[in-house]
Amino acid sequence: MLFIRQDTHTSGKLKTYVMRLRTFESFWLLNNGLLNSYPSLQNHNEETEIVVVGGGITGALISHALMEKNYKVILLDKRDIAMGSTAATTSMLQYEIDVPLYQLSKMIGEKEAVECYKAGIKAIIDLGGLMNTRQFDCGFEKKQSLFIARNKRDAVWLKREFEIRNKYNLGVQWLDAKAVLNDFGIKCFGAILSEVAGSVDAYRLTHELIKFNCERGMKVFDQTAIKNIDCNTLPVSIYTESNCKITCKKVVFCTGYEATSMLKEKIADLFYTYACISEQNIELNKNLKNTLVWDTGSPYIYMRTTDDGRLLIGGEDSTNNSPLFKNSVKERKAKLLQKHLKKIAPAVSFTEDFTWAGTFGSTKDGLPYIGESPEYLNSLFVLGFGGNGITFSIQAMNIIPDLLEHIDNPLSYYYRFGR
Repeated sequence: MLFIRQDTHTSGKLKTYVMRLRTFESFWLLNNGLLNSYPSLQNHNEETEIVVVGGGITGALISHALMEKNYKVILLDKRDIAMGSTAATTSMLQYEIDVPLYQLSKMIGEKEAVECYKAGIKAIIDLGGLMNTRQFDCGFEKKQSLFIARNKRDAVWLKREFEIRNKYNLGVQWLDAKAVLNDFGIKCFGAILSEVAGSVDAYRLTHELIKFNCERGMKVFDQTAIKNIDCNTLPVSIYTESNCKITCKKVVFCTGYEATSMLKEKIADLFYTYACISEQNIELNKNLKNTLVWDTGSPYIYMRTTDDGRLLIGGEDSTNNSPLFKNSVKERKAKLLQKHLKKIAPAVSFTEDFTWAGTFGSTKDGLPYIGESPEYLNSLFVLGFGGNGITFSIQAMNIIPDLLEHIDNPLSYYYRFGR
């Protein structure tokens, strides 16, 4: 957006100033607008089999999976659809977990850790299959990922990470610093190139999924805040702030980081991550256009291209997000991200178009929490924290129906509460 101001100088000449106004809203929200809206629940009660709480990408995927199993579903959100973390996510689809495989193996066992990593690969492939079947317009693209070493010390453990992934045929190559520079125009100290990754506009995908399922019978109520839930007896009773009541057999909470305030168990640490995105049609190394890039820093920096020819870079995570300095912090973080980009990819000419921030969570082992919590009877949770939360939510599309049907699912053990 351009703002043009004209002032008369003391010399009498008219001077024109052109300033670009930067937004602090998410690119996805501003690019797409409010795609669909739904009624709030007012003046009547509802009865159903399953209530899904949370109208973001996780709630959209889980409600779709339940509809596929012919459950009667109601979806609730206190905001408009996809207006929480889904509007802020960078939508990088990775099988990699925030905790490297060699470290996760020490925590839960090598065979078990490999199973979690392979589940991530399958999830990306499964999402691609869903996109092919339904032909949703959501910018889904198959990509590869490049995990780069920020310094020489990190290159040592990253090579170790490559070796364990290669041992289990996870589709990886090791590239030395020269190869990465030649092939991608990126300066680093070595990298793992993985053949399975992807990207998507999660905001659009959320709306596409919910609209599709609404058309085949799912009820959706947005702008409907919950006042109280009684899960201890059947049927479960949900009371809204508009003094309506919904009764059901099960509740599935897909509320992301907001669920941490519901639970006594400490399941995740919350942080704020920042992102900025370039103008369209930025000139890039051709190999970068189909590659997700992230580094070994803590917190790590990541980048990806979009389906409309932009470059997105994110990271600079922080535990502090004071409302008093929110905008100035975003500006400062955006400058730091661009400074980092200039360091690792000096040939890229980046003109900032949007900046924003989002709240996300991380768990001690990088794994999600999917399943039953002893704190809430007749309820299930799908909480996919970390850099690959969407990938975890796709896995939950199988886990949740299995739990409802009392079918053993090995992943539910790794993702259990109280671990």
